Amino acid sequence: MSFPRSSGILLHPTSLPSACGIGDFGPAAYTFADFLADSGQSIWQMLPLGPTGYGDSPYQCFSAFAGNPMLISLVRLCDEGLLHAGDLHDLPRFSPDEIEYERVNQFKGEKLSQAFDAFQSSSDAAHQNRFEAFREAERAWLFDYALFRALKERFGEVAWPKWERRFALREPAALEQARRHLAGRIAEQEFLQFLFFTQFEELKSYCREKKIRIMGDLPIYVAHDSADVWAHPEYFQLDERGEAKLVAGVPPDYFSATGQLWGNPIYRWDRMAANGYTWWIERFRAAFRMFDMLRVDHFRGFQAYWEVPGGEPTAQNGKWVKGPGAELFAAVEAKLGRLPIVAENLGVITTEVEGIRERFGFPGMAILQFAFGNDPQGPSFRPHNYPRNIVAYTGTHDNDTVIGWWTSKPGEASIRSEEDIRKEHEFTREYLGLEGDDIHWVFIRTLMASVADTVIFPLQDILGAGSEARMNIPGTATGNWRWRVREKAVGPEVAGRLKDMARVYDRMPAVQARS
Repeated sequence: MSFPRSSGILLHPTSLPSACGIGDFGPAAYTFADFLADSGQSIWQMLPLGPTGYGDSPYQCFSAFAGNPMLISLVRLCDEGLLHAGDLHDLPRFSPDEIEYERVNQFKGEKLSQAFDAFQSSSDAAHQNRFEAFREAERAWLFDYALFRALKERFGEVAWPKWERRFALREPAALEQARRHLAGRIAEQEFLQFLFFTQFEELKSYCREKKIRIMGDLPIYVAHDSADVWAHPEYFQLDERGEAKLVAGVPPDYFSATGQLWGNPIYRWDRMAANGYTWWIERFRAAFRMFDMLRVDHFRGFQAYWEVPGGEPTAQNGKWVKGPGAELFAAVEAKLGRLPIVAENLGVITTEVEGIRERFGFPGMAILQFAFGNDPQGPSFRPHNYPRNIVAYTGTHDNDTVIGWWTSKPGEASIRSEEDIRKEHEFTREYLGLEGDDIHWVFIRTLMASVADTVIFPLQDILGAGSEARMNIPGTATGNWRWRVREKAVGPEVAGRLKDMARVYDRMPAVQARS
């Protein structure tokens, strides 16, 4: 499926400015949508929006279907009467530059519980009816998820295989007991999901009015400690205790000399196929109820995936195993039709992977940072080699910023030597004709001028931020996903510069977002 010629910005909502310590669906999100419109951009790309667990990674969530309650705007809850302005007078002094997850989770969690108490005592029948309608519409995943979160709380937030065995193994009598004894906590979790999806839909409607499409992100794997694995253990490679026998990752590559050990349990693809891939069809259906476009992370893993024995310290001792391939996407397409999917085809990509992508018309990705060094995909990432049906980035959430990349030095965590960096810089200057211009703007203009139908820039690159603004360092478990943009960091001058490029290179929005 080809996309209209356009450009957009990658910014996870958690990075938006907010007095509450983490970005959310409040006023700053609407201000950013205005900025996108004013700058001629028509795509807002987000990372996965699920409830995050250990390491705060949006790629390791407690559910593949639920939303992150920390994205609920407390300011908007005040507007709705579920909180009062005075309830926010005790706001801690949060860092404006990075998310302090532990403090944020505690503060917002308390305020969201207050909002639930207010809702329960409310006599607003219309609001109550909307909540009940939401519960019924989403019960296929919501009931298990809310029970899962209530049980996690009861067992001190430990991973579900460490719960009391009868609850971990979902004995019917135990679950019935839990639903009775934890009814209040379950109802609160359901209510938080109602708030999340209500606020997100309102933001999406505003973006649609501005001709902005929202691109979501679907991780190929789900976290081991998730409602999905707990509720459907038959679909995952687990032992009798619920521990993962085989886990996911990728072999050594540009990002890491020892590979990346993600730790997610490997799917039982045989069982998913026997059930007509129903779980995947519903996962895609839910994603496209939320998003206008969808980036599918680690697309190559559907053709063949890197399988590592559970307990290994790194991803080095893994092996490639064949995945479901085109059969999965044929099943999804048969039920949902042709979908606007972007295939993240980075890393070790084979002709079989590209064959699946091309069969379904999914555009792949190109990363300009990788175009000038030793990356095996480097030649295909050079703009003169782009096809039109591609999504090109200056960098992604896994890259350093352009400025950080350009000024980086060899180090223990880098696989680039001093000589590699020298040659890379030399070729970059030659290819781009660099003559003292700000390299991040040269990168942006180069992609804007390319034939790629879609180009995306992380906001950090538009701001010219350094490595301190990096979102994630692959292969590291903590300290990521914390970057925050300061209020008024982008203004009319930046918007005007982007809009001029979008106009000159025919990327101004011309179509409404998917409804």
